[in-house]
Amino acid sequence: MKITDVKCAVIGGTPLVRVTTDEGIDGFGPIESGKPFLAPVVGMYREFLLGSDPTQVERCVARIRRFGSHKPWGAAVSAIEIALWDIAGRAAGLPIHRLLGGKVRDRVRVYNGGVRTEPTGFEPEDYAQQMREMMAAPEGFTLVKEGVAFHGFMNQHVPGFHYGESRTGPRHPNRGVVSPRGLSHVVECVAAMRETLRPDIGLALDAGPGYLPADAIKLCRALEPFDLAWVEDLITGDYVPWVHAAQYRDVTQATSTPTHTGEQIYLRHNFVELLETRAVRVIGPDPCDVGGLAELKWVAEYADLHGVAIAPHGVLDGVFGLAALVQVSATLPDNFIAFEYPVAAEPWWYDAVEGLPTPIVRDGFVDVGDRPGLGIELDRDALRARLRPEDADFLD
Repeated sequence: MKITDVKCAVIGGTPLVRVTTDEGIDGFGPIESGKPFLAPVVGMYREFLLGSDPTQVERCVARIRRFGSHKPWGAAVSAIEIALWDIAGRAAGLPIHRLLGGKVRDRVRVYNGGVRTEPTGFEPEDYAQQMREMMAAPEGFTLVKEGVAFHGFMNQHVPGFHYGESRTGPRHPNRGVVSPRGLSHVVECVAAMRETLRPDIGLALDAGPGYLPADAIKLCRALEPFDLAWVEDLITGDYVPWVHAAQYRDVTQATSTPTHTGEQIYLRHNFVELLETRAVRVIGPDPCDVGGLAELKWVAEYADLHGVAIAPHGVLDGVFGLAALVQVSATLPDNFIAFEYPVAAEPWWYDAVEGLPTPIVRDGFVDVGDRPGLGIELDRDALRARLRPEDADFLD
């Protein structure tokens, strides 16, 4: 079997990679929704892969891996890697989890991820209402994550939250020294959330990036009474192209509140210092940014050797990212907590694929299937009608 083409189309705002072969078996890999600018980047890898055997996944990915970087620039490599596993599984008649060593769990825990809305306000009662909505969600989540502080828009709507300039925008551009008012406001909102949630539902926070270590220590110590699952990306994280492991370690050693980072990190190499120095208690690589499924599995196993838990990121990975996360999460060691549940950018995606369980999430878990490859099939005729003119040949 040989690769004949590598394509990428933007469908409903979601870039999707397709790898085709001379035996008529193709595979698909997701790029996070909201990254249509990456579609042309996929083409640069085509010349390195044409004529290669797609079932030799590592050999193929070794040719292109060095051309990626931290989020978002590792997404194309990651999507191609996932598509290659999809082909390998289909060719073998096996689900990807069998090719990765086999599943160690029959269902995988998820947390709310894309099932949430921005609060109508930024006071404690607004966050408490968010928790009521999460408890009422039909998915039955046993772990809920909420954005506070520099993640989301709290700092932009709480006057005097920090001493720096407050910039508006969705990519969390704010950073600086947090004021006493800002610290107290976060703690009050977390107290309201924890008081509202049932005791059997865990609470995690996404709080940055943007904190300096001293303020991160103050915050984590103040949050210790609430028994949080983790506080994520305090110092670096989403779209930050460096890691700052030493600064994370200073925070982690100063508190019992679990620290978490990793969604932007590309490749195992950039997790080494975090893990070997135990700089955080939880890591959250995204299969669509870290370099793919095998890369995420390697990182998870290395983390387990160092006593670090894993809760993979995936909020914008769509239905193909959901399928990929189920496959790899089924194979991870016992340091696995849950993965971030992705939802489709457009609701019609759920009618364009088959193979997902119904309902997808039951009592906070997704069942692991045994269909070949990623385990889902496209309704290609339905999807053709949604292709942009420039992507008209994507499914040919």
